[in-house]
Amino acid sequence: MSATLTDRLSAVVGRAFEAQGLDAALGTVRPSDRPDLCQFQCNGALAAAKQAKRNPREVGAAVAKALKGEAVFATVELAGPGFLNLTLTDEALSEAAQAAPAGWTAPTPQKIVVDYGGANVAKPLHVGHLRSALIGEAIKRTLRAVGHEAVGDIHLGDWGLQMGQLIVQMAEERPDLPYFDEGFEGPYPEESPVTVDDLAALYPRASAACKAKKDELDTAVREAAASRLAKAQGATAALQAGRPGYRALWQHFIDVSLPALEADYGRLGAQFELWRGEASVNDRIAPLVARLEGQGLLEESDGAKVVRVARADDKKEMPPLLMIKSNGSVGYGSTDLATIDERAEEGFERCLYVVDKRQGEHFEQVFRAADAAGIMAEDRLEFCGFGTMNGKDGKPFKTRAGGVLRLSDLFEMVLGKARDRLSEGGVGADYPEEERQAIAEAVGMAALKFADLSNPRTTDYVFDLDRFVAFEGKTGPYLLYAAVRIDSVLQKAAYEGGADGFRIGHEAERDLALALAAYPDALRASHDRRMPHVLCDHAYAVAQAFSRFYAACRIGDEADRDVRTSRLALAKATSEQLHTVLDLLGIALPPRM
Repeated sequence: MSATLTDRLSAVVGRAFEAQGLDAALGTVRPSDRPDLCQFQCNGALAAAKQAKRNPREVGAAVAKALKGEAVFATVELAGPGFLNLTLTDEALSEAAQAAPAGWTAPTPQKIVVDYGGANVAKPLHVGHLRSALIGEAIKRTLRAVGHEAVGDIHLGDWGLQMGQLIVQMAEERPDLPYFDEGFEGPYPEESPVTVDDLAALYPRASAACKAKKDELDTAVREAAASRLAKAQGATAALQAGRPGYRALWQHFIDVSLPALEADYGRLGAQFELWRGEASVNDRIAPLVARLEGQGLLEESDGAKVVRVARADDKKEMPPLLMIKSNGSVGYGSTDLATIDERAEEGFERCLYVVDKRQGEHFEQVFRAADAAGIMAEDRLEFCGFGTMNGKDGKPFKTRAGGVLRLSDLFEMVLGKARDRLSEGGVGADYPEEERQAIAEAVGMAALKFADLSNPRTTDYVFDLDRFVAFEGKTGPYLLYAAVRIDSVLQKAAYEGGADGFRIGHEAERDLALALAAYPDALRASHDRRMPHVLCDHAYAVAQAFSRFYAACRIGDEADRDVRTSRLALAKATSEQLHTVLDLLGIALPPRM
């Protein structure tokens, strides 16, 4: 396992605490809250004072004295009631910046499946699918970067009530099709009777037919909706039971939906290794239910079969996990539990679920059931819930008409705004049209991705396209421009390497090296917390540090050869780190802007 800079500094300071007869853990070092005063700080003397029943400043002074001889520190200063302010030597800082590309390695690499995406077959992707795809992909890439064997599973919604609703709607609109004739012996047509656009129009009608408005007073309307819903539930059960015509029609739904899903996810840069759906575990459910029954975990409840997962110390009511509905069909509870059973059998040691945080209770039910059944321990199942992307009214983002915005339409909105912003700035005005389009695509996707990922995963955020596509401030386009500018500096200088470390002498060089040295810590924090925004913060800090360095120091045209070589090496290290971090975030860079 590689150690981060704060790990190494904490070990040094920890030994100084041990020399005073105190716990080494008190020597934990972290970046300074006051970078104008020092680079790092340690507050352990305050906690040590309570343990040793000594004055904290006395403890701090003793530790500071012990650290005076450590070559890594340029200054060790005692502040306030016992805070230790620490600043590295330029040599130590240079070494840390050079070591940063190694990143951080997880102490126990694991085989991990990341469940994200969650798209429904027969429905186009909409803005509600954005966060799962972006956050899940970034988490998966981060897991791989630190040494895990991480696999992404889209976990398609292809086996629930929406399938029954579609089947019934098609039976109403096109009853002549052979899929609805129970006496038909096949073979069924190879060509699909619907396109993906047909399904996109069909599903809203199918869904609406099963619902009556809450304030609907017309008894006939309510009865019609209830009747249609009962038909859809029956069709769902028949599909899951294996009715041939329904299975054939369902396969058409899958076949026409997947290319559209692959295109939208591909544009987002989400790369799934597994394209499995809920249906893939259907044959596992009956044996699993039998196992649960044999373990005494399955109970009858109003004609359904459930697993009770409530615990005595629960502070809120925890409903049972529904395994088999009263009509014999299965739902999310049974397919999710069967999926964990399959993943455990395939050797996955941990499962991460990147899902809207509003589904937290459902996954807690599933995880508790998996633990109780001995399928997978609850502490190996992680719910990585995320907040919503909201409009300026604070509610989940909708179209002006109040509908859910298709992801493809969102892409066009972002691309159009990116084109406008590039034209306003005269960026690429003399480039070929094809290249200008590619740059606009890169800027638009960077704006969309960074805007989402730079917010803590668990929080909601407001969609503000004008702010997202700005080339100033904490935005994706700003980072693209920073990275491309650095590459341009290196190209103009024809830099091919050759520096033996960084010769740090200017404050701007010092700040940039310090920012670069923080990468392993940022990588570990992003991994441990499953929070991509930590890497966004790091990338922005590095870009800002380079901007100050660029403004304060001559680089490619510096007269002193050794200084020029060192500064170009620092610029090269910055370029490589930004490329690495942006790739972890799934953000692609254009060659020039």
